Amino acid sequence: MQYLESAIRQFMMYKQLGEKAIAQIEDKELNWQANDDSNSVAMIVKHMWGNMMSRWTDFLTTDGEKPWRQRDAEFESEGVDRTAIMNKWNEGWQCLFNALNSITDDDLEKVIYIRNEGHSVLEAINRQIAHYSYHLGQIVYISKLRSTKEWQSLSIPRNKSNEYNSEKFSHEKQKKHFTDDWIDKK
Repeated sequence: MQYLESAIRQFMMYKQLGEKAIAQIEDKELNWQANDDSNSVAMIVKHMWGNMMSRWTDFLTTDGEKPWRQRDAEFESEGVDRTAIMNKWNEGWQCLFNALNSITDDDLEKVIYIRNEGHSVLEAINRQIAHYSYHLGQIVYISKLRSTKEWQSLSIPRNKSNEYNSEKFSHEKQKKHFTDDWIDKK
């Protein structure tokens, strides 16, 4: 498997993880903050959107921190609704996937800049995988705290490890292939 294919799969998995977490909370909980210094799910999505739009727009030819980005505004509480949040979510991810689908493995060693600091394209992709997974963990955690329904596990449910492993080891070894329903529901 080529690196780009693997990276795109990772990003797709994180996107779906976030969507499955966000879907488990009511609209009013999207703007909930533990305190004035903490972020809501809506703020995190807005920040990820701003980062994605800045980093991935013309990323091979312009600095990843665009002059038009308003990073501080990404952390302002606006009381936005689910539609607005999900529109930003989808726009940011689409920008990322368009950028990654426009390059080849031959581009991975090219140098690009983020805040005037040089990175190989490969390093920049790894940087963003780590950044987005960090924020997705926050989204999952907040969503789990604020869910008013029985939480649908996004991984192996609590006290179900033995059942999960028994099921997995009852089959021949195989390479896992990415599908739209990549999260195990067992």
